[in-house]
Amino acid sequence: MYRSIKNYDPDIYKFIRLEKERQNRFLELIASENFASPRVLAAMATPLNNKYAEGYPYKRYYGGCEYVDEIESICIDRVKKLFGAEHANVQPHSGTSANMAVYFAFLKPGDKLMGMDLTSGGHLSHGHPVSSSGRDFDVIRYGVSRENELLDYDEIFSIAEREKPKIIICGASAYPRFIDFKKFREIADSVGAILMADVAHTAGLIAAGIHPSPVPYCDVVTFTTHKTMRGPRGGIILCKEQYAKKIDKAVFPGVQGGPFMHVIAAKAIAFKEALDPSFTEYQKQVVKNCKELANELQKEGFRLVSGGTDIHLAQIDVKVKGLTGKLAEEILEEAGITVNKNTIPFDTEKPFIASGIRIGTPAVTTRGMKEKEMRKIAQFMIEVLANPDSEEIRYAIRKEVEDMCSAFPIYSDLLS
Repeated sequence: MYRSIKNYDPDIYKFIRLEKERQNRFLELIASENFASPRVLAAMATPLNNKYAEGYPYKRYYGGCEYVDEIESICIDRVKKLFGAEHANVQPHSGTSANMAVYFAFLKPGDKLMGMDLTSGGHLSHGHPVSSSGRDFDVIRYGVSRENELLDYDEIFSIAEREKPKIIICGASAYPRFIDFKKFREIADSVGAILMADVAHTAGLIAAGIHPSPVPYCDVVTFTTHKTMRGPRGGIILCKEQYAKKIDKAVFPGVQGGPFMHVIAAKAIAFKEALDPSFTEYQKQVVKNCKELANELQKEGFRLVSGGTDIHLAQIDVKVKGLTGKLAEEILEEAGITVNKNTIPFDTEKPFIASGIRIGTPAVTTRGMKEKEMRKIAQFMIEVLANPDSEEIRYAIRKEVEDMCSAFPIYSDLLS
């Protein structure tokens, strides 16, 4: 297959190969990225890509769907079992698509939507002005406490009581602590709101029983199938049975057309992988690695947002070292370490500059790295960030990074 690309379109093949090599040679610390298994990748390169299947299993608008019906049904059954959910829609193309479908199901333009502020750790699709979620709805924001950078549930309750939103979103893109879904349920009940959890980042931890589950408490749960789930890029919606028809209709024909059946097959394979006991051990190691890496950075004077982490990601305040998130991201990448700049709570910098970086350990853990390697990675980062003007140090660290990565190869047989 890859040879046919190389022979027909060497321009595209060149960059596919270079990206594969980049992933092999770099330490991937972007919290939202991971390495899907070769099985998952293979499913996305099948003739399932060719099949239109608008509608749902056994109720399609097109003929010829007898086999993809079975694939989607298997996928639904597996994710329901994994999360203990009453109903699942596996068709959303992304986490944002899943969120938009939930809004389509429960809100009308101008209705009140309550979500976490971006600088506190929320996501663009939770009502940020640059997103349609911020344009189409009356957005009410909550954040974290200035004192400890943790969610203040009493303050969230007060905001909800005052504003009476129709939907309350719990879940985040850059909040390093557990979320108390039971407390959010109490807040939502007090104002008669639909409670939605977006657990795009922590879904794998939840599936493994390491993070509290939102499913018993929330009316609707959305998540992505990559990140900690280690599957293909895509979205999922779980909900109570009473909302099943509303959610399904919102996805199709509400906000999407035909589902990507090759991706749904890949999701099904990823869910089978997640049902294996080894997945729980993997997630435990992800958290151990993140805590080890974050603690090593903290020892060197970097401030951890909220003082630490409970999950797979941590927020590092680099401004205390006279850096910006943008600069930290750039010089670390030159050293072969990929992170992303990120605003921190009450940040005075613009998002494209930022005062922090977000780090995560799903990808390096997939490679097989453990605490010993995290301590070494922390030292790489500390040396680079302590010498932001030294290209020589960055070059030396990059050689060490490549040596480390060569001991933990990923996709070594692909494109060979």
